[in-house]
Parts: sequence; C-alpha cells; structure tokens
Amino acid sequence: MRITTLLLFLLFSLIGRAQNPGTLAGTVRDRATQEALPGVSITLEGSTFGTATDAEGRYRLSGVPAGAYNLRASFVGYDPLLRADVAISSGNVNTLNLEINKSPQALSEVTVTANRAIRVATAETPLSVQRLTTEEIKSNPGGNFDISRVVQSLPGVGGGGSGGTAGFRNDIIIRGGAPNENVYYLDGIEVPVINHFPTQGSAGGPAGILNVSFIEDVTLSSSAFQARYDNALSAVLQFRQRDGNAEWIQGNLRTSGTEVAATLEGPLTKNTTFLASARRSYLQLLFKLIDLPIRPDFYDFQFKTTTKLSEKTTLTTLGLGAIDHFEIVPPKNSSPSKEFILRNNPTINQWNYTVGLNLRHLVQNGYLNLALSRTQQYAAADQFQYGYAGQEAYRKLFARSHETENKLRADVNKRVGRWQYSYGVVGQLVHYDNNLRNRIRAEVRDGSGALVSPAVTVNFVTALDFVRYGLFAQATRTYGADSRLTVSAGLRADGTSALTEGYRLDRTLSPRVSLSYALLPTLNLNASLGRYYKIPPSTILGYRDASGRLLNESSRYIRSDHAVAGLEWLPGAATRLTLEGFYKKYAYYPVSVRDGISLANLGGDFNAIGNEAITSTGKGRAYGAEAFFQQKLSGKLFAIVSLTAFRSEFNGADGVYRPTAWDTRFLGSALLGYKLGRGWELGAKFRVGGGAPYTPYDAVASRASYQAVGQGILDYSQLNTRRLSSFQQLDLRLDKKISLRRLSFDFYIDVQNALLAKPVSVPTYTFERLPDNSAYTTTDGQPLRPDGSNAVPILLPDSDALVVPTVGFIVEF
Repeated sequence: MRITTLLLFLLFSLIGRAQNPGTLAGTVRDRATQEALPGVSITLEGSTFGTATDAEGRYRLSGVPAGAYNLRASFVGYDPLLRADVAISSGNVNTLNLEINKSPQALSEVTVTANRAIRVATAETPLSVQRLTTEEIKSNPGGNFDISRVVQSLPGVGGGGSGGTAGFRNDIIIRGGAPNENVYYLDGIEVPVINHFPTQGSAGGPAGILNVSFIEDVTLSSSAFQARYDNALSAVLQFRQRDGNAEWIQGNLRTSGTEVAATLEGPLTKNTTFLASARRSYLQLLFKLIDLPIRPDFYDFQFKTTTKLSEKTTLTTLGLGAIDHFEIVPPKNSSPSKEFILRNNPTINQWNYTVGLNLRHLVQNGYLNLALSRTQQYAAADQFQYGYAGQEAYRKLFARSHETENKLRADVNKRVGRWQYSYGVVGQLVHYDNNLRNRIRAEVRDGSGALVSPAVTVNFVTALDFVRYGLFAQATRTYGADSRLTVSAGLRADGTSALTEGYRLDRTLSPRVSLSYALLPTLNLNASLGRYYKIPPSTILGYRDASGRLLNESSRYIRSDHAVAGLEWLPGAATRLTLEGFYKKYAYYPVSVRDGISLANLGGDFNAIGNEAITSTGKGRAYGAEAFFQQKLSGKLFAIVSLTAFRSEFNGADGVYRPTAWDTRFLGSALLGYKLGRGWELGAKFRVGGGAPYTPYDAVASRASYQAVGQGILDYSQLNTRRLSSFQQLDLRLDKKISLRRLSFDFYIDVQNALLAKPVSVPTYTFERLPDNSAYTTTDGQPLRPDGSNAVPILLPDSDALVVPTVGFIVEF
C-alpha cells in the first residue's frame, strides 16, 4: 500500500502542476429566521472572484482555480462572515451554505465591522463557544479525519491521554465534566453515539463515526447553551452538514493505514440532493501484522437527503450507523503485557444507528421546525477466565443490552424588531433491556479461612419502557440607542415516567440568562448564569435486584449550575482572542451504594457505567480559567492556541471532595498550519496536560481475586490519591494537493507522537510469569494456588513510546 501510494504521488507530481478551475455555490440565509437573503456580497480574498446572491439567496462562483481561499459574505445591517481556508477542488461543485447574523449594533466604521466577521458567538450564546470548519478538521495533525479527536484542540477540552483515560480513546471531557455530560446534534437531530465501541452509560471510544466529508462546521458550546437543548450538563456539540451537489454526481475516496472510505453525492430529483458514504476499518490487519492480541474491526455508514418541497418548506433526512467487532487472539510471541491483554479484555459485538427527518417551514418573521428521529443501540460482551472462551465454568462476563429512543421535537423561532424568541416541546419513548452477569471480585479469606471481604457479582435481567418530555422558551433583546447590550433568557423543564417523582417539573426548572455588552466595537464583555439537568443513564434507571425490583426509581435528575464571565477581543479581520473564568456546581450526582463513591470518580473505560444501585446524594464542583487565540488563514499561516487551568472534584457517601479521574489541573494545545505553495501544506499540533489522578490497587484483595477476575482490585480507601506524570504529544502532518481536469488528489503523511513521548496510563496489576510465559512464577516453585498466596505480584508500566506514522490519500472526482 505504501509503495503504491508513493508511486502515485511521484506520478501526479509530474503531471498535475496546472491548477484547474472548480465551482463554489450555495445559499445565504438569516440565521434567526432562515429567510433567504438576496443581494449578499460574496468575495474570495486575494482574487477577482465575487458575486451577489440572487432573489432566492443563491450564489455561484465558476471558473475558480483549485486551491484554498478565504470567503467573505457581507450585507447591510448584518455582521459580515468569514469562512477561512475554503477548499476549491477541480472540476467539482463545492457546496457551502452560509448563515449570517443581523447586527445588533449600529457600526459605521467599515474596518471595525470587518473584524466582526470572525466572531462565533451568538445573541443566545455570547461566550464559551468555538467553531471548527471542515478544512480545519481535515488538515488537523494527528486527527486522522476524526472529529472527536480534533475537538480536543479547543479550550477546556480534554480526552485521550490528557483526560484521565487511555490514550487511544475519544472521550470528550469538557471543563472537568464527565464524558456523558455532553450531547451531540447532527443537523438538529440528537445523535447519542458518535464513536465506535462506545462505553455503555457513558461515552467515548477509539474512533469516531462521523464522516468529515459531510461536515460544514462543528460548533462547541461549553456553557450558556440555549434552552432548546436538553440533557446537557457540560457541553453541546452541533455538527452542521452540507447539502449534496445539485448538478451532477461527484464524490471522493479516502484511504490510510487504518481504513478506507467512500463518499458519493449528487441530485436524486430536480428538488432533491443526496450524500452517502461507507467506511471500512482494517485496523485488525495492522494489529495482526505487529502481533498485538487485540483485533478491532468496524464499519460505518452515513447519508443525508435535502428536498425543497416548496419555496418555504425544506425536508431533510439523515442516517448514521456503525457495526463494531472486537476480539482477542493469542499472539505468536507472548509477553507479560500481551498475556494481560489476552486475559483481561472481553469480546465485543455492537451496532447502533440513528435515522431522522427534519421539516423546516418558513413563517412570517421566522420558521417552524419539526424533527423526528429514532436511535437504536445493541451491545454484547463476553469474557472468560484464563481466556477459556466458550467454557461457561470460566465465564466472568455475559452482557446483552438494547436501547431504543424515538424522539419528536417541535419548535417555533421568530425575530420581531429587537426581540428574538423561540419556544417548543419535546417527547420521547425509550425502551431499555439488559441481561448481565458480571464477576467483579472474588471472595477474600485470610490464612485461617476467615472471610475478609465477600465476593462481588452483578447478576440481573431487566426491561424498562418509559417516556421523557420537556418544554422550553427563550427570548433575546438588544438595549440602548446603539444596541450595545444584548440580554438573553431561557427556561426549560423536563419530566419522565422512569423516576418515582419524575413528573414533578418543578424539580427540573432550568432558568438561564446571558448578557453581552460591547465595550468597544471589537471588544465584548460577556457573562452567563444557568442551571442544567440530565436524566441518569438507562443503565441506572433499569437496574434491578435479584428479585426483579427496580432499585433506582427514587433517584433524581443530575443538576449542574454554571457561572461564566469573560472577554472577547477581535483585534483583526481574522484574529480572535477570548479569556473566560467558569464555575460549575453539581448536585444529585449518582453515588455507588456498593462502594460509596461518586460515579464521576470512576473514570472511563470499556466497562458499563451505572449497572448498580445508586443514591442521588453526590455533589461536585469544577472551576477554572481558559484563554483562546485563533488566527484564521491570513496569507499562508493559521493558528490556534488554547490554555486551561481547572480543578474537578466530587464527593461520595462520606461527603469528602476528591479529584475526578480527569482532574489534570491544566490543558494546553497549539496548532499551526502553513501553506507552502504549489499545493504543499505543513501542520503541527502540540498538546500538553497535567497528570491525572488514579486509585492504587488493594494488595490483599488483588492477590486473592486475580485468578477469578483477571485484574487488580482498586483500593477505594485511597480513591484518586495518586497522580500520573504529565502528558505531552507532538503530531505532524504534510499534505500535497494536486488538481487535474476532473480529479483532485490529496496525499498526506501524518505522524502522531513525533517526539516519542512515553504514554501516560495507570500501571497494570498482574502476576509475574516465567520467562517463556508458560505459567506464573511462584515463591515456592509449586503451581499457583487459587488464592494467589504464592504468586509474585508486579505492576506493568506502559512505558513503550510509540510513534504512529500514517500515509494516505484522498481522490475527489
């Protein structure tokens, strides 16, 4: 594969020097009312290409030489918009739809007004909001076209090696909150799962599902999110997809060292366009080649159609799905670490999908939105002692779970004069079932046979059907002769039949207010205060005891109160700086009855979160400050720098606050990109994070339980009292883009961990093995005893620095 790629690279370097023209087309709409805007000026910086939108808000620029451009949209009475690094490929129609905001301020200076083109904030969410475009995602070093990884470059966002979880995971940890505190929306449709191999009851996974070829931009709101969004405690991520080409069939093929993906788009009928894609991983082949025991294998699929039913009505349908398989295979050459992997990981089979439709109808001064969706998830996991697959006497884990959600949301959005408002309702039908048998730890006895601690097992079968419902209203208004002050307030309430008092909407009233004041035309002072609620995961809601009784019916919605204040400065037409301080206070957080600890202190791994009895008595807090600098493409350079200092602490049954598993204390990232010319582009990303806390092993319990459960037992009396070393990683990327008459090629080399930094993870508890790995070492030379009393316990550090080079290419046709 690498030799073939190199030959193609040399071939097209010789014949692909000429830049061939492409087309850029799309529509421009008022963001608040979705009304098409005629007469909007569209220009490409550094070129003579420009036009204005027609009576239906459409624009088209033809004959544009292939390359990267900054696009500007400007219209009287509206804030200008800058879309940097817009890629034009040869022979294709590149579709880019734009939404612009009505200017709240009477700004007469053209240069000052131009600076506002880079602003991301809106009237409802004036702070704690960031945006990435599709080109920023595609060219992100180390991102490998994975949106979940790319988001980790933004301020306050941890994950992977810097977030207290294993470095191969995509957990998105925002401002000290758990991974499952975030919600994801794809074109207004909630998508609960955006990663392969997700953790039940939580989030994350080793690889993202979303196809970056579909994405126009990604918006992250870390606080001050609108009342329309339910079930979010830390953040809302909105993924906006582009429309397919309305003129002819086109697409792209992408391949790298780990996967191959194909995307196709075009017209279905006169008024309907489509996007469709499929991706196949061959990670299992790579891991087999390097003799690793793990064999992850996945597929994913995605589609979108857009139908213009009339001048005022648009119907969008979308779908997203994944099939995951994970198994463990004995390696050819064994080692202590490979033996641990072999004996301590389950075989996993999962699949999930989300399908939905969104109907948008324009009305006077606004629009009506109706969204209907269905999500279904299935997960099966099996694990056996000593790796004896299929032998029930050695089974440690049997898990089978289904979850289905059918959701309907309707909302009205309008702007009248200085007022902008929205209101709506949501209803949801949920089915959840789970069949679980899990041996967590073995019985521990001392030398005289006295019981030290009992065996801990989870064994239950459950099925649960319930409804969820909610309603919201949000209003925004500008004040003052020059509209310098913008105030937005919202109220939300949610209920469910899954909780004993879930009908009490007074328990989930969620008021929120935000303010933005223009100290200068380019300097804004912003603040927000809000209360947010999240229903406990279905793993908690559906947990039953041996008699079949639901144990967590009396639990409550989890609550989080946010207070944020900050400054946003726009010193240049492509430059943005923000400085913010935040404080989050949690209440009613789930606490384990078995261990007395908050579920927030468990961290994230492949185990299910919440399959146990809990009490809603936990409290928590997360607070800190963050700075963000962004330089959009200016000349040949673009850059992002973010720094966050924070603390995240939760308490359990004893009321003592302890650091969460992702309390790394600081996060930093720097991303630089440089256009070298002639289609060459160089990128570098550096991430750094403090050491995450972890819990040491209980020596006695671990020794006695190891043969039964295959891993060490944590000593929760020393919960998160140890810390890992700090985390750092440098990723590099080099791209070469070539344009032919109807084809465009992007060859790239991506190198993760170029500095060979050692991984940061908790050491693994195991028993020492003989040099040939045929059996365990013992203190008396006899076979290993069932209680492990003659074993030699050791901790295996994960200290092998690994550089991950990837060579790949993208062809557009």
